[in-house]
Amino acid sequence: MTPKRFFRFFAIAETVTWSLLIIGMILKYVTKTTEIGVRIGGGIHGFVFICFVIAVIGVGTSQMWSKRRIATGLASAIIPYATIPFEVSVAKAGLLEGGWGLGADGRTPRNWFERLTSWAIRKPWLAIAVGIVVVIIIFSGLLFLGPPGDWGK
Repeated sequence: MTPKRFFRFFAIAETVTWSLLIIGMILKYVTKTTEIGVRIGGGIHGFVFICFVIAVIGVGTSQMWSKRRIATGLASAIIPYATIPFEVSVAKAGLLEGGWGLGADGRTPRNWFERLTSWAIRKPWLAIAVGIVVVIIIFSGLLFLGPPGDWGK
């Protein structure tokens, strides 16, 4: 899978899950019919949000994006539907073209984080398995903490 396809998948997924969450919020707060949409849509959105963050950092590191560009990508996940315009902008700038910069035929990693990113690109199935475990741990920790308003209780 190319960086372009990988990144586009998560940018679109983030947008779709924003829709699920917003529909759930409308059902809960506007129509006052059910909160199940927030529970399900919010859970799915939270999981995909974490995956998108990992995608921004991994693709940005591999393709040598500036720190500012990576920060902008991360911020795009916070604003509903902003991941698509961000993906379009990096694609137009040519920042998703070609193969993985830290892939098998790419440049030599310069630091521990680039070595980790390179390992993930070169061993994608193992990285996916490890990534799923990490995301589940993070997600479980956030579920355990509950909504931000409940943290001090």
